[in-house]
Amino acid sequence: MSHGTQTDAAATRAATVRRIAEQHASARGPLMPALHGVVAELGHIDPLDVPVVADVLNLSVAEVHGVVSFYTDFRTRPAPAHTVHLCRAESCQALGSQPLYEDTVRRFAGREDVEVDHVFCFGNCPLGPSGTVDGRLHGRLTPERITRLTQDWQP
Repeated sequence: MSHGTQTDAAATRAATVRRIAEQHASARGPLMPALHGVVAELGHIDPLDVPVVADVLNLSVAEVHGVVSFYTDFRTRPAPAHTVHLCRAESCQALGSQPLYEDTVRRFAGREDVEVDHVFCFGNCPLGPSGTVDGRLHGRLTPERITRLTQDWQP
């Protein structure tokens, strides 16, 4: 990609982020909705988006960065092709979620196309250990079941 094309893409992205933030600027507490809007439309919040949002909402860059870095819903890079999110709350831990999580992390280690992360409760406690595979909720997960659910993911 040439430098001019990178600059054009950055300018286009900044304009889109500015438009999204402006849509929420007059609302009470506009930061969270603006950031969710950026993620919904652009897939993630690039570090260069933070000063744009701060400018539009008359906030400091530190305030916006603090919110982006605190909440895991605000990705700072594009999402991978596949995700596995496993519950690690008490009920699921009692049913073996910790070893399941560790096994799943090992299984997909080094795969840029797969994200393995933890969540603290899906509200699916009676069917633990619970988790999502590419956004779909599953209960009574085991390493074998995760293998079956992910068998079509090419390395």
